[in-house]
Amino acid sequence: MSTKFLVISRTSGTELMELMVEKLLGFIMVLTRISAFFMVLPIFGWTGIPVRIKVAFAVLVAIFFSIVTPLVIELKSDSIFEAMLLVANEALYGLALGLVFIIVFGVVRFAGQITERQMGLAMAEILDPFTDESEQPLASLLEMIFIILFLNANGHHLFFRVISRSYEVFPAGTIPTVPVLAGGMLEAGSTMLTAGLKLAAPMLAAFLLLMVVLAVLARVVPEIDVLFISFPLCIGLGLLMVTICLPFINGFVSEFADLMGKLLPL
Repeated sequence: MSTKFLVISRTSGTELMELMVEKLLGFIMVLTRISAFFMVLPIFGWTGIPVRIKVAFAVLVAIFFSIVTPLVIELKSDSIFEAMLLVANEALYGLALGLVFIIVFGVVRFAGQITERQMGLAMAEILDPFTDESEQPLASLLEMIFIILFLNANGHHLFFRVISRSYEVFPAGTIPTVPVLAGGMLEAGSTMLTAGLKLAAPMLAAFLLLMVVLAVLARVVPEIDVLFISFPLCIGLGLLMVTICLPFINGFVSEFADLMGKLLPL
């Protein structure tokens, strides 16, 4: 009788250990995807935010999603290589989701950089306190305005909806294929270039018109130093057009969620 009880106890202990290992692995996979996602994500990925806050936030979100997310793959307790491969896949998927976000997030910065080059301020630089990197002042200003409008429209809720949707489509242990992930990032890059040019199109048209006016003026009045007067005119026109085009940035905030729904590999 005691031998039979001992066998049952050992069996129960083994099953309990396997269950604990499976739950722990599930939490690690969830934590890996969420950590990789927030590591490169705009706002949350800034170097100005303390690392302790980032880690605590990622763990808190991972605990929530590990409770509500089922683990669809059964693993053997001794399959360490398989577990490592699944964790690496989760990190790859999280990075891909975050990179798509940050690429499309750079549309406003890209438009600002185009405008600055037309204004003759391509060499102007400031230190961004959030990323600790040298940035162009006008592009950084436009990005800050976009972030304020984005947060004011509860855009940060979109981050959590993307994570939730990713676990609905691809639960922990399953991810899209590599071509799908690469295709999503390539399409995001193409969208960034297209949307950035559209956003900067009115300013480019204004600068083109200014160049035509200056060229005609140089032919009509050869005594005028066009190069001398073009620099302040370009700066003034650029600031004026940026002010006029600020509502277009607000409009891009409303389009951002639609772009994410089309580009993210979900």
